[in-house]
Parts: sequence; C-alpha cells; structure tokens
Amino acid sequence: MTTPAPNLPEEDLLFRLLRQLDIAPEASQRATAEALDISLGRLNALLRAVTEAGLVRLAQRDSADRRARVAYALTARGAAEKVRLTDRFLARKLAEYDALHAELTGTGSGFSFLKSRTLMMQNHLAPVPELYVSADSAQKLKREAADLVSWDLTPRQTCDLELLMNGGFNPLKGFLGQEDYESVVETMRLADGTLWPMPITLDVSEDFAAKVEPGQDIALRDAEGVILAILSIGDKYIPNKAREALMVFGADDVAHPAVNYLHHVAGPVYLGGAITGIQQPVHYDFRARRDTPNELRAYFRKLGWRKIVAFQTRNPLHRAHQELTFRAAKEAQANLLIHPVVGMTKPGDVDHFTRVRCYEAVLDKYPAATTHMSLLNLAMRMAGPREAVWHGLIRKNHGCTHFIVGRDHAGPGKNSQGVDFYGPYDAQELFKAHEAEIGIEMVDFKHMVYVQEKAQYYPANEVPEGDTILDISGTELRRRLREGLEIPEWFSFPEVVKELRRTSPPRSQQGFTVFFTGLSGSGKSTIANAIMVKLMEQGGRPVTLLDGDVVRKHLSSELGFSKEHRDINIRRIGYVASEITKNGGIAICAPIAPYTATRRAVREMIESFGAFIEVHVATSLEECERRDRKGLYKLAREGKIKEFTGISDPYEAPTAAELVVDTEGMDVDYCAQQVLLKLESMGLIAA
Repeated sequence: MTTPAPNLPEEDLLFRLLRQLDIAPEASQRATAEALDISLGRLNALLRAVTEAGLVRLAQRDSADRRARVAYALTARGAAEKVRLTDRFLARKLAEYDALHAELTGTGSGFSFLKSRTLMMQNHLAPVPELYVSADSAQKLKREAADLVSWDLTPRQTCDLELLMNGGFNPLKGFLGQEDYESVVETMRLADGTLWPMPITLDVSEDFAAKVEPGQDIALRDAEGVILAILSIGDKYIPNKAREALMVFGADDVAHPAVNYLHHVAGPVYLGGAITGIQQPVHYDFRARRDTPNELRAYFRKLGWRKIVAFQTRNPLHRAHQELTFRAAKEAQANLLIHPVVGMTKPGDVDHFTRVRCYEAVLDKYPAATTHMSLLNLAMRMAGPREAVWHGLIRKNHGCTHFIVGRDHAGPGKNSQGVDFYGPYDAQELFKAHEAEIGIEMVDFKHMVYVQEKAQYYPANEVPEGDTILDISGTELRRRLREGLEIPEWFSFPEVVKELRRTSPPRSQQGFTVFFTGLSGSGKSTIANAIMVKLMEQGGRPVTLLDGDVVRKHLSSELGFSKEHRDINIRRIGYVASEITKNGGIAICAPIAPYTATRRAVREMIESFGAFIEVHVATSLEECERRDRKGLYKLAREGKIKEFTGISDPYEAPTAAELVVDTEGMDVDYCAQQVLLKLESMGLIAA
C-alpha cells in the first residue's frame, strides 16, 4: 500500500475527504467544502494534493448539475487508503468510547482492539470491515478497468478473493506481500505480529509477471472475464515453494494435495498488494444459503443469538454428526451454525451440489429456532493443525464464538510412506495453544460410535464396558454405495442415503476411465482398441477411445513435443475423459503421458466423477525399439527427432498404477483379458 505523501493533510481530514468523494463523487466543490466544513480554497489545495499522490483522479462527469464543473473519483490506491484510514478512525473512536465508559461506570467497555495495522471486529456481532468500494465508485472503476492489464483468476484465487473482499479473511487487506508471506510461512503471523497461519497469495505465470511491476494496478477477473476487483501491486517475488510446503503443510511431499498444487499447478511468481473490491463473484447455486460474514452477523443480531458454535464439514451429514453437533451446542450452551465448505475441498470428495442436498434433506432434524445453515466458499488447503487455526479465525469473522475442531481436522490422509500427515489431535493442540488470540473457544470433537445395546450414539471413550460398538468408516460407506449394499438406518438418514445413491450409483452403472501409459510402441493403442471392442460387445454404456495419435491429429494439431505442449495435450485428453466419465460413459485413453505430475492432475480431474484406472504398459525400451514400425526410434537415435520419450526425453514410470502389463511375448487377447479382470474385480463391469 502506498504511504501518503508528506504534503497530504492530517489523517482525520484525509479520511473525511476520501469518504466524501467516495459517497458523492459528482457533488459541486462548494457542497463538498460545506460537508467538510472547510473553505473552497482549502478544498482546492487538498484536491491538488490527493491527486498528485495518486489517491484521486479527475473523472468524466455524468451529472447534469452545471455547478459540478468536474468530477473526482477514488483510484484503487485511494480506495485502499480509505479502508486503512477507516480502520484507524474506528480504533480511535473505540478508544474514546472505552475511556468514557470507564469514566461513567468505573469499568472498561470490555471491547478489545489491536494496536496493529487493522481493526478487528470489536465483538462477534459488530460489522467486520469489507474491501468493497461504493456502488458509484465501482461503476466508474469498471469502466476504467478496460485500460488495465487483466489477470483471469483460477478457481482457488476466486475463492480467496471473495473472502478477502467480504471480510472473511479479515484482517488481510489483499494478497500477501513478500514480508508478510515469509513471516506467515515461518511464524504463522503477519509481519506486524498478527496471528494468521495460511499464506494467501496471488500466483501468476512468468509471462504475466514480466508484464507488470510494483506500483501498477491490474484488473482481477473471473473465468468469464467479469471484473471482480483491482489489485494495486505492492510486491512481485519468487517464493521458496519447498520451504512453504515444509512449514505450512509439514512436508514437501506431493502426496499432499496442496503440496502437489503448489509445485505443479500454482504459478511460479507471487503478486502482493491491496485489493479494491468491485463486486462479489456470482453464484447461481444455493443463493439463499450463501451469507457473507456481515450478513451472518446481522442475522445473529436480529435473532438475539449471543453464543454460536460453528460446525465445519466437507462431507455429508450422518447420524453421528447430528449427535456430535447436538452435544457440542449443549456443552457450549450455544446456537448451532452448520457451515459446510462448498469451495475447493480434497480431490475425490463428494461434489458440493450433492452435499448441500444432503444437508437440506436432514436440516429439519435440527430445531429451527436454534440452528442455521450457511455455505462457505472456501478453498481448503487440507493443512491440518494450521488449517484448524485458520478455520477458527474465519469463523470468528463470521460472528461465531465457538468452533468444533475434529479429530485429524482437515487432514489429507497418508503421505508417500503410507503414514498420516498429521497426528489425530495435532489440530486440537495447536488451536488450544492459540485459542485466546483467535478469540473463539474450541469444542473438541468427540468420536461418536453407535452402541448396539443402548440403541444410541456415545463418545467412544464413554462406551460402557462390554457393550457392542457399531461403526462404519468412510471407506466402508463408499464400498457399500459402490456395490449397492445396505446402509443401516442407525448409521445415516434415509434421505441422505437416497441423495448419495442418486449421485453414486453402483460402480457397474458409473462412468470410468481406463488410462494406458507407456513408451511409444509398447502396445498401448493395440490393447486399448481390444478393450474398446470387448466393452462395446458387453453394451450398457457408451465407450470412447482417446488414442494419443488420433487426439494429436484432431484436438492438438497445433502442439509440438516440448514438455509444456505434452502437458497441455494430456490435460486436454483428461478433460474430455472427465466429461465422458461424468456423464456415465467409459473413456479409454492411450497416450504416452510420460510425466507423473500430469498423470496425477488427470487422475484428480477424473476421480471427481468416477473411477480412474491407470494401466502401465511396461514393455521395455529395447522391445519397443525392436518393433518400431514407424521408424521413430531410429530417427530419434540419429538426432533427427528432438525430445523423443525414452531417448532424449525421460519417461517417468508409474509407481502405483492399478495394473501393470508387459506385452513382450504376450498376445493382445491375454493383455486385454488382464484389464477386463481388473475392471471386474473393481466392480466396474458385471462379473
């Protein structure tokens, strides 16, 4: 953020001037001077100063009022400065109120505030600062943004921007600059000491970074090109991603979805700076369920709620969750906010449309007068302990006083060695250590199990000795759904099971993708063709073959064979296969796909909708060269073909493929039969 120039007025007057110009940008100078209670001469001097400082600019006048000979509008930098001054103004007023309260009553008001760069909300029901400008200023900024360099936001960045603008990430005023970023990575604190455990950064490509510099404003747009905000670039820097992975996620291990995203999806350059919010992203789904922090706070004020316990979830609600939330609300003597995440969660999770339908199906099981459900458009990082603290701060911003922290809260599962990334109670311990500073009380998760003799749920540590415990894990639930088996009523509600079965029919009725990978000449295409014919012979689902050479001809004819172009080609194949899978078809892919990270990205793309079966055709390089009916290996050995996989470019063999076949000495029918048997064992085709 730009520091005001020395010739600018004192903060109070600057704050009132920026606020007045934002409220009434086309008012006459006389009216503006009267509103500020200063002379016209003083006003003209102020306007020159703020214009020279880049906080205000001349704008086209829309008004018919002839007295308004010129119009003024805040720049993005001016709007950010106004937000900063608003915080400082409120902090001073609160201090005055606290002193007066002490003088009249003999005690302080009980409200607290930070002596740092921003004002936190003074209690859980007071409005939290937002980063949006007024409607009039937003319209003017939209018009001017046509001349700005634009960055199209990724889905994660869009989630982050929304929570920055609406106050969900308060006290952040934008994407982190280098000093704040490094401090957060190392210490879980901003540079000024404020607790904040998660780096909120705007990652961009090297090409885009080369076009912009600190001090420049850029437009931030959604995937459809709609402008959402303006970023005043304060920093451009290259992060140490290995260090970020180690400190934030506990290990530089790509088995962690956020670490994989960091290294293989996120851009290499970070931009930091203040955000000027123009409009929130448009959501066409479940609009009535989406509340900003201030909308929730207003709702709680209206109902007279003073204690609110938030329940974070990214999974459908079952009976154990209901019992848990009932007990948590009773223990805290609080109202309940069911606050599920509908942004980005762990790859492979149930899609949020299905989850929200499940939540709505069981919402009437909760007392309406004491329970509310709202959706949170958060991009989770699955960072375990740090994520729990982050979730607590976000829920505090949404007006909650208590927060349920679960066993292995926001854990991503197992690392590359098959061990859980985080201990089961690491998140609870870290949250408890910072509970007072977060400003929200933790309600620790009780692992609930069904006791058969009592016909009800108990915390696992309270089960009477000798009683029979019944429990169904997430893995077992998915197996029962996949195989069409019974899911008992003691475990889940019939309404939830019905919704899950709509989205997750038995595997023999789902779409899936068979993804062959191997060297050129290994036999991928031959086996893929045989599998396609055999599956079409069985019937029941449409089958599509996406052969590497055919896709190159029809979908990627403009691409070469550089690593970047190979990745683009495989991602295109993955996208088409994911659409086929989503719509209940069978996609058979047979590219070389030499890179582990790209294959993983395709797997994640597809597993959101159905099964992904990776088949490594592990025919040796020597055998592939011997076959070489196209003469490609010979040309590659002679240097006439550059970047040829296996010769001048590496092939990263899969280490955890669902099936490995070697075509050397084996006929095609045998290899195809191995694939069919694998599909049958997974329940994807009928036995």
